[in-house]
Order: sequence, then structure tokens, then C-alpha cells
Amino acid sequence: MSTQPIKSSANPPVSLDKVIKIEESYKRIVAFEKAVESWKNTAVRCIWQATMSQRRHPYAILRMQGIMEQEMVLANKQLLTVRQAALSQLYEKEYRQYQQELNQMGKSFYVERL
Repeated sequence: MSTQPIKSSANPPVSLDKVIKIEESYKRIVAFEKAVESWKNTAVRCIWQATMSQRRHPYAILRMQGIMEQEMVLANKQLLTVRQAALSQLYEKEYRQYQQELNQMGKSFYVERL
């Protein structure tokens, strides 16, 4: 916008209200341009972060795979221990039950003494 005087011999004088309206519209245009520039900068940042995330993503996947493999090894060991304990309890229970059945029939296990 120019800063030349508004009055001239060819143009009629501009009222104060019109000057105020023009200034307000100019301020709105400047504010809108700032908002658009801010949106553009935000879009550029988002794209930059997305590309950085994509670059880091494979390394994160590899780290997570390593961690998951370690967890699976530990979980399998723990599962084996739990299954062995459950099987041992089952054998003990069946042994006692079989021994009780034999006792009811008047029989018993032969235990070799050393």
C-alpha cells in the first residue's frame, strides 16, 4: 500500500470511515497471510518429522524384534518350568491315589531296601 496523500485534484476526498475500513481490511489480509505462512511451516515440520520417523522406524523394529525374541526365550523357559512342576504334581497325586487303591485291596508296593 502506498503512503501518498489521499487528496488529489482529480479524486474526491476519501472519508475517514473509508480509510479506517481499508486499514482494517489490510490488517485482516496481513493476519491471514501470517496464518497461511504458519500453516505452511507446520506442514513442512510434519513432513520432516514423518520422514525422520520413517528413517528411524526400521531400527526401532529391529530393536523390538530383539527384545521380543529375548522375551519369548524367557517365556518358554518359564512355561517349561511350570509344565514340569504341574506334571510332577500330577504324578505325585496319581501315585498316592494308586497307593490308596492298593491299600484298600490289602496290597502294597514292593520297596527295595538297600
